[in-house]
Amino acid sequence: MRLLHTMIRVTDLERAIRFYTDVLGMKLLRRKEYPEGRFTLAFVGYGDESQTAVIELTYNWDTHAYEAGNAFGHIAIGVDDIYAVCERMRLAGGLITREPGPMQHGTTVIAFVRDPDGYSIELIETK
Repeated sequence: MRLLHTMIRVTDLERAIRFYTDVLGMKLLRRKEYPEGRFTLAFVGYGDESQTAVIELTYNWDTHAYEAGNAFGHIAIGVDDIYAVCERMRLAGGLITREPGPMQHGTTVIAFVRDPDGYSIELIETK
């Protein structure tokens, strides 16, 4: 078994795709509309789905808002130089909600960025 994807619901598919590709540097891997179901799926990631887990962005045509709830935490992405990555993301319009630095009660360097729908993405320095 292996992890294939994580699905999140988005309120504006084009805005979400721009964030995940322009700010986070992912690639749009595939996209398909389902007119009978009134939804569109877009898959984004850093590599081919046959090799890596990806994110499925689900856009329900008739839903304009979601309640995120309090059970979901965040998506985590490993990065080499967290300070440079955060600066690049900021210049691309990303909202850094926790500046890079050591995590509380540890030494791992982390930061957080928020996507347009309010989902948290944790950046973890892996060098």
